[in-house]
Amino acid sequence: MTATAVRAPLAERLADDLTASFGPFFGTPCGILAPLYRTLEERAGLLTVAREDNAVGLAAGAALAGRAPAVLMQNSGLAQSVNALASLVVPYRIPLLLVVSLRGVDPDPTPENTVMGRLTAPLLDSLGIPAVTLADPVDLERLRHVVHVERGPAALLVEPTAFGWRA
Repeated sequence: MTATAVRAPLAERLADDLTASFGPFFGTPCGILAPLYRTLEERAGLLTVAREDNAVGLAAGAALAGRAPAVLMQNSGLAQSVNALASLVVPYRIPLLLVVSLRGVDPDPTPENTVMGRLTAPLLDSLGIPAVTLADPVDLERLRHVVHVERGPAALLVEPTAFGWRA
């Protein structure tokens, strides 16, 4: 990380909580998640992949090996991952955490993100993946329970302004 990179306090606290309960970490870069992404790269060796569905596949393998993986992605990447989620993760109850940025909601005015902004929560619901929106203070208890006790997937939704991102 460069000396000029921005650190977001909420991202730091979330990284603390995530590394205490989850790992390994996989993902694709995202401006909204950048402070969290950088912190997890430094602390936990986050593996960057080119496609979100590949990250889901790698995380599924880690889960089958007894780990509690997490995947960071934009909500457009969630759409990219539907087949991997619907044909592998959901039916076989693979325990993993999705950390999904919510592009296409205020203050993101870009039309290409608006549809996924509107569809993210209903898409997760239709897949049967419980989701909560990141709040401050960080509380991951429901998601920990789903992944570690119920042994299934769960999603943490991160709004555009959570770490100080501006359109």
